[in-house]
Amino acid sequence: MFNSILVVCTGNICRSPIGERYLQKLLPNKIVASAGTGALVGHEADETALKISQQNGLSLSGHVGKQFNVELGCQFDLILAMERKHIEYICQIAPQLLGKTMLYGYWVNNLEIPDPYRKSEEAFSSVYKLIEQAANCWADKLGN
Repeated sequence: MFNSILVVCTGNICRSPIGERYLQKLLPNKIVASAGTGALVGHEADETALKISQQNGLSLSGHVGKQFNVELGCQFDLILAMERKHIEYICQIAPQLLGKTMLYGYWVNNLEIPDPYRKSEEAFSSVYKLIEQAANCWADKLGN
């Protein structure tokens, strides 16, 4: 049973905050958090990520960038990474986490969700839709 989920991207200011909040919305009985492999620690969500999320009815307010580490990873039942390089990073520093680490886009043909950082609003919108699609698949699989 997966009661807690950690969403991981690079900076923890674009994709993983969106992925975290979207899963929280779909799975209110689960604990969902996010972190980055190269996090902008202490930073709020990216301005464009905030804007695109808000346009889609999702709030990222109060988000603060957090660095992924072994201790954090061990606290969660499931770790969902945006790209394969994030899984490689996690397994390099914490090989014991391999069995519970998967792609966020796993149920969407093992989709890697690209980084929209410093790209256009259109890029963020596209990434938002991919995250939404993948999150809906996870919610179907994990239930409430």
